[in-house]
Amino acid sequence: MPAGFQQIRREDEDEEGEEDSGSGITFTLILSVFTAVLGSLQFGYNVGVINAPQEIIEQNYNATWLHRNGEHINPNTLKTLWSLSVAIFSIGGMISAFMVGVVSEWLGRKRAMIVNNGLAFLGGGFMGLAKLGKSYEMMIIGRFLIGAFSGFASGLVPMYVGEISPTNLRGALGTLNQLAIVTGILIAQVFGLDSLLGTSELWPLLLGISVVPSILQLLMFPFCPESPRYLYIIRNKESKAKESLKRLTGQVDVTAALTEMKEEKRRMDLERKVSIAQLFRCRIYRQPLLIAVVLQLSQQLSGINAIFYYSTNIFKKAGLDKPIFATIGAGAVNTVFTVVSVFLVERAGRRTLHMLGLAGMAVCAILMTVAQGLTERVPAMSYVSMVAIFGFVAFFEIGPGPIPWFIVAELFSQGPRPAAMAVAGLANWTCNFIIGMSFPSIEGALHSYVFLIFAALLFVFLIFTYIKVPETRGRTFDQIAATFRRTPSLLEREIKPYTELDELSPDAHE
Repeated sequence: MPAGFQQIRREDEDEEGEEDSGSGITFTLILSVFTAVLGSLQFGYNVGVINAPQEIIEQNYNATWLHRNGEHINPNTLKTLWSLSVAIFSIGGMISAFMVGVVSEWLGRKRAMIVNNGLAFLGGGFMGLAKLGKSYEMMIIGRFLIGAFSGFASGLVPMYVGEISPTNLRGALGTLNQLAIVTGILIAQVFGLDSLLGTSELWPLLLGISVVPSILQLLMFPFCPESPRYLYIIRNKESKAKESLKRLTGQVDVTAALTEMKEEKRRMDLERKVSIAQLFRCRIYRQPLLIAVVLQLSQQLSGINAIFYYSTNIFKKAGLDKPIFATIGAGAVNTVFTVVSVFLVERAGRRTLHMLGLAGMAVCAILMTVAQGLTERVPAMSYVSMVAIFGFVAFFEIGPGPIPWFIVAELFSQGPRPAAMAVAGLANWTCNFIIGMSFPSIEGALHSYVFLIFAALLFVFLIFTYIKVPETRGRTFDQIAATFRRTPSLLEREIKPYTELDELSPDAHE
């Protein structure tokens, strides 16, 4: 048997029967993962790019309003237009994330990512020409379209990367999705400096150059294989799946990996096609779906996007003279700790890192609240506030940042995976929209106490993770799915096994 697909029997009882389905790293695997995560880089860029030039773009909105109506814009109207410009990104993401399952099955993982770049070109074009066209409507439409691109990318990228990755590297390679997102945010923050593109003349270019990763993807994807799991399990193209496996693993004999997929396909053939409605009706899917959705909520309701979208304003209120540099510092911390999580995720495990991240963020949120409340009386507390924000971001990237994106793909077998990704993505983007639209008003009402709400939510998510979330490190997709077939409660209570076919029968629904 080739070394790349050696089956390793673990001595630990909890991991008995797990196997290492291909441990080699090849050039094709690296190229494929890198090309795919360029979509996530673009996603991150468009999350961060709207932050730094806020005042300049608002001035442009005012100038447009003055040109049309002969008077300056009402401050409340300007606030609404700006909040919509920020939050419409999430509405686009909500809609497209819900369609990920259908599109990924129809076009395939790779082709869907290629086609998705059309939305990026349209969105970048509208935003880049908004000033020339004297139209804030073009800006809002562009943000919607680039949000739709990002919604597809947020589901397609981790799905593709998870399906082409060897079992023992799936977590580390899956974390690269988040690394690309935070790198995109950092690049946007740096480019947004007023010494670079964050000026009244160049801000359209700042928004428009987000299409560069799409150009790179279109040039590189022809050299990347389609997901072998999609080719064999969904399309029943065994010869093409074997060819894809050979390219990804560098092995001539891919029997072991193909055998694993055959077993997964055999199980799938026993069940009907799993729709979104069946995910909610069938008991064996309810537990993993609940976990997938709550993990997505823990990412967005942690308060991290309040930092990403409005960090410059937060640092300004904390009393810092150069808030934009503190924002870039937060982006740098974001990137560094995402790299750290790449090396930790296969050692410490998903569940442990997620709990550590949630606990650390909760503590930092409380510290942030105390520091901001005392800044007026003790000016030095502004630096404590900055450290707390940096810590908040660091703990986010240890667990809640990367893990929810790829663990959804791990919790479900090939059949229900696209539908589950769609539901989880919708939950993520819905919360993203709620935070983006409501945070300015909530922060205006609660001032320095706003992060106490996030601290309370973080503790709730920590308790949920401790009780409900299983460890998926080192397990194949089929072994993880079997966990829920055996133990719907996830609390180590063994019950009589039953099959997914039983659950999909009409009389099995509750």
